[in-house]
Amino acid sequence: MDTVKKVRSSRGFASMDPEKQRAIARKGGESVPHEKRSFSQNPELAAQAGRKGGQSVSPTKRSFSQNHTLASEAGRKGGHASHGVARKAVEEA
Repeated sequence: MDTVKKVRSSRGFASMDPEKQRAIARKGGESVPHEKRSFSQNPELAAQAGRKGGQSVSPTKRSFSQNHTLASEAGRKGGHASHGVARKAVEEA
């Protein structure tokens, strides 16, 4: 039976000490003004942000509900991006 060792990177947020991660995350939360901190506290703010994000997308690519093929392609692309690397590592092992 072969034993597979996982190689851990010494780079990036995930490789940091959990306490250091918490300290960095805490600073991020503190940098946001209280009135903009949580969309769950202000649904109108969340709606405004969603509208702003939607307006930044070209009208031809805006709505997946109107273009099933575009939605399928986007889902497939996302699946390959998130699972493709892990799947290749498993297949090669």
